[in-house]
Amino acid sequence: MIYLSLFSISFLAATVLPFSSELTLAGLISTSNYDNLLLLVVASFGNVLGSVFNWSLGFYSRNLITKKWFPFKETQIERSSKWFSKFGKWSLLFAWLPIVGDPLTFVAGLLRVRFLDFIILVAIGKVSRYLIVFYLIG
Repeated sequence: MIYLSLFSISFLAATVLPFSSELTLAGLISTSNYDNLLLLVVASFGNVLGSVFNWSLGFYSRNLITKKWFPFKETQIERSSKWFSKFGKWSLLFAWLPIVGDPLTFVAGLLRVRFLDFIILVAIGKVSRYLIVFYLIG
């Protein structure tokens, strides 16, 4: 059950919802009651999958951006688009960053970044961040 909870928190943390998957992972690692490698894998998978959700939302919802209920604000999209203009698809290595990271994955979908490139770059960035948490706490 704890692994499902970690997966859910990690998934939601990759969307616009304000969850902290790093703190959750660090707390679970520090208890030493669970398989740390499995915690790392579950958190990484959930977080990357959350980014895939954002990419899909961007890819398939170009006409919905102007709606008031749409989860990403115009300023977030503009800021993330500037990152893309400056760094190109390599900016996806920073998808783990707060504030710009989640809209960055959305913008990647809007800009039709090739899915294989997207998943590789996002996974490298997000798994690296969790590895740092893993080694600092574990």
